[in-house]
Amino acid sequence: MCAPEIVRHVREAAPRPNRRALLGLAGLAAAAAVVPAPAAATPRTGGVVDLTHTLTPRLPVWPGNPPITMVPVAWHASGGFGQLALGYWEHTGTHLDAPAHRIPGAATTEALAAADLVAPLVVLDISARAADDADAVATVADIDRWRAAHGEIPERAFVALYSGWEHRLTDPATFLNLDGQGRPHAPGFSGEAAEYLVTQCGIVGAGVDTLSLDCGADPDYGAHTALLGAGCYGVEMLAALGSVPPSGATVVVGAPKHAGGTGGPCRVLALT
Repeated sequence: MCAPEIVRHVREAAPRPNRRALLGLAGLAAAAAVVPAPAAATPRTGGVVDLTHTLTPRLPVWPGNPPITMVPVAWHASGGFGQLALGYWEHTGTHLDAPAHRIPGAATTEALAAADLVAPLVVLDISARAADDADAVATVADIDRWRAAHGEIPERAFVALYSGWEHRLTDPATFLNLDGQGRPHAPGFSGEAAEYLVTQCGIVGAGVDTLSLDCGADPDYGAHTALLGAGCYGVEMLAALGSVPPSGATVVVGAPKHAGGTGGPCRVLALT
């Protein structure tokens, strides 16, 4: 059943709320529709940093995908409990890419090893370059500069790319950054850098603060192919990467676990 059919079904099946409940839910929905500006990036230690964007209908999605729908189906004023029916495509918001997203027959969400979802966190910062170049990519040279400054990338690490792109969320259209042909332009990993991370660094996964592991202008999806083809997972649209140190933190990926899934929204935390 597609998202519009789910919405129609739950609307028809749901009991009618009273006027007070509807007014309260309308206020909540209006507040949820606002995409807040991210807090100023200040790396810190000794705490928990939420690397997850709040899902709202206004959060940008890949061109052609529908936004999340949230339909009230139960009300406190009528039965004592509140509940929403959610409709979304798997790759919505801060979300995981399982290998099956790119590679036919590869591992799906429920097959991901739990041990790989808790990993040393490495943050590559290309925000200065991305500020001037929407098609900036993380390169092998960027990885080598990180290693020169911080030492070897830990075995079975999760490598996140910080481009500062989340600061565009106050104007979602600039986050998508579509050109005249409808193609998005945003930073990502180069295919060569992704291949280097899986073959030379032994990572378990990689993440970005944009909508794609690849630079938006890459028609070949080289980073997706290298990472997911090696059995690693990806996480896209991460938040607050500027608030965690480049090394020394641990990432916890609250991955979805539905049978046959190619990915799904997840809650991602950094333990600093």
